Parts: sequence; structure tokens; C-alpha cells
Amino acid sequence: MSVPALSDRTRRVLAALVREYIETGEPVASATLMRRPGLHVSSATIRNVLAQLEDMGYVWQPHTSAGRVPTDQGYRFYVDLLLEGRRATRDVSAVEARLRQEAGDAPLIDDLLSSTSHVLSEASRHVGFAIAPANEDSVFHRIEFVPLSGTRILVVMVSRGNQVSQKMVDIGEGVSHSELSQAANFLNTEFAGRTLEEVRNGVRERLREERTLYDQLLGLALRLASQTLDQMQGPTAVYIEGASTLLEQAVRASGISATTLGALLRMVEEKQRLVRLLNEYIDGPGLTVVIGAEHSDPELRPFSLIASTYFDGRGTGTVGVIGPTRMKYSRAIAAVDVAALAVARVLKDVE
Repeated sequence: MSVPALSDRTRRVLAALVREYIETGEPVASATLMRRPGLHVSSATIRNVLAQLEDMGYVWQPHTSAGRVPTDQGYRFYVDLLLEGRRATRDVSAVEARLRQEAGDAPLIDDLLSSTSHVLSEASRHVGFAIAPANEDSVFHRIEFVPLSGTRILVVMVSRGNQVSQKMVDIGEGVSHSELSQAANFLNTEFAGRTLEEVRNGVRERLREERTLYDQLLGLALRLASQTLDQMQGPTAVYIEGASTLLEQAVRASGISATTLGALLRMVEEKQRLVRLLNEYIDGPGLTVVIGAEHSDPELRPFSLIASTYFDGRGTGTVGVIGPTRMKYSRAIAAVDVAALAVARVLKDVE
């Protein structure tokens, strides 16, 4: 059943009620709304509007003598209102400068995204997260073979954004530093600038070719690259900060049960579950807001999630926050919006 369009006056009353409830956490009475600037309506009119909003499912009343509390539908109206008025241009310079300072001017992507999750948690006062682009979308930059003691070799693979993967391999035979340099140079010349999936397929194809049997050095290079790439097929990197803040807020101020909170904390610990959830929600670039009952997972319905994508030149990652449905959406949306832009700017400068 479609919901009737709200009049301008009704929209203003609902927006004022949601803002008041977010600030105080207490059911909002008509007398309280009368004191809010900009409404200019009588107490009787406000009572009538609140009764209509309750009938339409935007607010509810804990008991007959209490004021009203926004429902998830009421929060959705408020968030959509915020998004309508969102500024087209946003100043990201301060957040960008902070990320560069914390992670360094040529940061490892791990350091950059770890700093981003911290900045988001601090700015929103909820759980902040940052997710790297899927490994398959990462772009191969270079590989190095570092001789260790005996027949062991440290394989160091660097992808775009200074994302580093290391693996120690025992090749069972001695190889000179010069030969290892030649092997690395071949791979770097052959594959630099391709995605890791393209590199993996290329390495496997060459390993199947008969000619590698007659070139010991080339075969060694391909085998070492193959082992390292197989290691990098693991889960997408996820960085989360602020779970302790949520623990303090949720039980004390938001009325969330320990069981429900435990479900969220388990998802935070099982980081790939968050990745799967976001893959379900996000169908394109930009901002995504999921509120309460809109979650597909019933355990998460006491919470809202705000996420935005960023592009690192080849692949798409995600940053965002998770918190109770009673959150300061304007602050959280602004924080996520700016963080996504700042991460993309920093990564654009990292070759």
C-alpha cells in the first residue's frame, strides 16, 4: 500500500520530531515541538498532525500519556530529507590531510584504510569500517625475490596502492641473487599494470606451456609468482573500529538488548559477513543508507548502516558506519561521504 504524500507542514513537524528524538532519546510531546523554531503552528494542530503521522506509520506512542517516537519509516523520511538537501560540493581537504598524516604520503593501503575506519568511528561516534577493493581487482605493480638463509626465498608482491603481500618459499635449491633479480624483472615487465586475476591467469597459462620446461629460470619465476598469487586469493581486507563505543552506547542509551548487540558484534568479528551484506545492499557507486527494518538480516534491525563506495583507479571499495537507528544521521552521512572522497584522492596519488 502506497503512503500518501505529506504536506509541507506535516513534513516540518515530522522532521522536527525526529531531530528532537535523536538529540534527547525521549518520546517527543506536542508541547516540546511547539517550542522548536520554525514550525509556527498551534499545539492542537501539532497533536492532529502527530495522530496522522501515527496512522501512517511514521511515529508510534510507547503508551497513551507519552509523546511520540519515530519508527524506521520516520527515520527513512528524515534521511531522505537530508539527502535531498545534501551539498553538491564537500570540503574533504581536512580529512584527506589527516589520512595522509596518519598513514604517510605514500601509504600502504592497509594503513590508509585502518586510519579511515578510526576517523569514521571518531567522527560518527559509532562503528567505522573501511573495506579494500576485492583482491581480484587490485593492480599488480611489482614483485621482488629476496634470498634468505639456505634455499629459502622471501617473495614480496606489491599491488597498486602499496598493498603488500609476502610469502616465504623453500625452493629446495640454491639460486643466486642475480638470477632472482632476472626472474623478478621478467615478471615485472610482463605483467605490471594488469589486475591480479589477469596476472594469475597469465602465469598459469605460461606454466602450462612446454617451453617453460627448457628455461629453468623462467619456470622458477612463474612458480614463485603462482604460489604468492594463490595466497592472495583470500578474503577481502576489512578494517573496523569503534565496537567498544557501540557497546557503551547501545545498552545504556539505545535500549538494544545484549542478545541483539551480540549479533552485531559477531558480524564485526566475522568481517566477511559484513562484506557479503554490503555486496547485497550496494548496487552502484555513491551513498547507501539502510535503516532498521530495511535490513535483510533480522538480527541487525535495531541498527542503521551508512556506506559509500570509493574507486582506487581499478577496483571499488567501501567505507561506512554502523550504529543504532537513533543516530545523528546528518553527522554520520557527512563523515562517510567525505571519507570516501578522501580515500579515493589519496589512492589516486599512490602509484
